[in-house]
Amino acid sequence: MKRFDSVIIGSGINSLTAAALLAKKGQKVLVLERSAWIGGCIRTDEITLTGFKHDVFSGWHPLFVTGPAYGELKDDLHQNGLEYVNTDVPTGVILPDQRSAVLYNNRQKNTEAFNRLMPGDGDRYQEAMKYFEANSEMIFTMFGNEPMSWAAIQSVLRSLRSKGVAEFTRHVGSMVAPTRKWLDLHFQSDAIKALFAPWILHTGVGPDDAAGSIMAQLIVFTLEAASMPIPKGGGTELVKAIMKVVIDNGGEFITNAQVEQILVENGRVKGVQTQDKSEYLAQYVLANVTPQQLYEKLLAPEWVPQQVRKDARNYQYGRADMQIHYALDRPLDWKDEELKRAAIIHLTSGVNGVSQSVTEAVNGLLPREGTIVLGQHTAYDPSRAPEGKHTLWIQLQEMPRNLAGDALGEIDTTGGYTDQVVQAYADRIEERISRHVPQFKESILKRVVISPVELERYNPNLVGGDPYSGSSSVDQFLFFRPGTGYKRHETPIRNLYHIGASTHPGAGLGGTSGYLAVKAMKG
Repeated sequence: MKRFDSVIIGSGINSLTAAALLAKKGQKVLVLERSAWIGGCIRTDEITLTGFKHDVFSGWHPLFVTGPAYGELKDDLHQNGLEYVNTDVPTGVILPDQRSAVLYNNRQKNTEAFNRLMPGDGDRYQEAMKYFEANSEMIFTMFGNEPMSWAAIQSVLRSLRSKGVAEFTRHVGSMVAPTRKWLDLHFQSDAIKALFAPWILHTGVGPDDAAGSIMAQLIVFTLEAASMPIPKGGGTELVKAIMKVVIDNGGEFITNAQVEQILVENGRVKGVQTQDKSEYLAQYVLANVTPQQLYEKLLAPEWVPQQVRKDARNYQYGRADMQIHYALDRPLDWKDEELKRAAIIHLTSGVNGVSQSVTEAVNGLLPREGTIVLGQHTAYDPSRAPEGKHTLWIQLQEMPRNLAGDALGEIDTTGGYTDQVVQAYADRIEERISRHVPQFKESILKRVVISPVELERYNPNLVGGDPYSGSSSVDQFLFFRPGTGYKRHETPIRNLYHIGASTHPGAGLGGTSGYLAVKAMKG
């Protein structure tokens, strides 16, 4: 039995940022991780061939470098060896007819490029970004603070006073509109719409879901402002840097430590017990888990109010994800030279294609032409592969959690995500990429596919392969995430805090929920 000031369950980005901040405040911190590695969805590994470093799950850090946790830890992290590299082309898109478009990290270049694609679209883009920028204070305050905090309430009141009731109401109405509406209002070019539409998938919703408009604008603004920073050498370099902050300040990490129970005494958290019956006592516990894990497994029923249990049971998960990793003997030879420098490229037929694939996935079908997210880490971090070689990171975000069939009727899905089904679907993806990249198949040295089932096996927070630990639909976001009976990141148990992607502000490699929980901790 050991005593600590704080014990943190899980070692994802929110756990790590919380651990570092608490350790710097003088707390003795312990992080318990059920897996063999620290980092949660941040894991760099040579899963294909020796010398090819793949970010196995999450792979991009714009939300982290623009978030409050990085703001406080930046100097420590870079002193500990963290180095970010970046590109001036954060994203691009290629359509079935070979047309393409890119987004730069430069407003003027974007305006000019979009006007070339469709006269007037660049001007409307500039106007849309200026409007977002002028109204961003309330938005960033809402996402960077607790939704019902005094800072957030003050921000809303300032916006209301400055705009007046009528304009404020119009502004809020535009925020809760679907992504498709925002795109149709500002752009005529289907290529520009296709450039932005797939990004809403990275929030766990689709182009026709309510409140997608504000998320789309926030993403585009962030990409233009911060581009797509990645740690040189792989995401694990960030994990190492944070771990050093914790360890240098007296903290500890234990892997292969499955927490079985959160210990409570007289309504106050007492510590945790692991599967091997070891007990770790602490004044505070931070749990980076899903609501069901927290309130139906880790806490004894007598400590969970009925409404909280009901909220946890009703918490919904979104579509599944599949990852494909390649070791390549050459870079992707895109026809558009600008795509060769892009961090993330979406291969899609556009807004309707994204919408159709989302619907097919929700209906349990493998999409006939799902959006392909292609990540080119080695385009600007050559240290991740042997000289002259490259990695390719692919994410498929429109996969059904409960597989019932194939929209094309070509793959027999009997038995669910079997290896045969997974490999056959990966083959379909390869065929589509090959239409745009000459000799793509010939460049492949090795392929590794990670199915939705395997994602959950790696990390139980990714329920059914949902990479965002819960749907980000309007009824499960901001004030409603993860439920209606919660106050900030606090729980019904005193000094027990709930963090992670299932809590506000949701998914994304930002570390903000861990940061907010630390700020809310008493004492």
